[in-house]
Amino acid sequence: MSKSKIMIDNSRTRVTEWKFEPGEETGQHIHEFDYVVVPMEDGVLKIINEDGSTTFSELKKGISYFKQKGVNHNVINNNKFPYSFIEIELK
Repeated sequence: MSKSKIMIDNSRTRVTEWKFEPGEETGQHIHEFDYVVVPMEDGVLKIINEDGSTTFSELKKGISYFKQKGVNHNVINNNKFPYSFIEIELK
């Protein structure tokens, strides 16, 4: 299982650092808040959506993306090296 470390958690935001060894995953989860992901290195994440479909996200270091609340997925490190990103949730 991936490891998470909450860095900030207040009334407006929660910032979490996620670290994955190769093949580790978050487990299926639903995002309660809109969020931004900031990749800490280049890499590929395997995404298993709530309907069972699979996609692959190619991420670039420092190139952020935004998603709205309600996303339901499992995120898996599809790389042969450790991978990490910062997740910023907007409460």
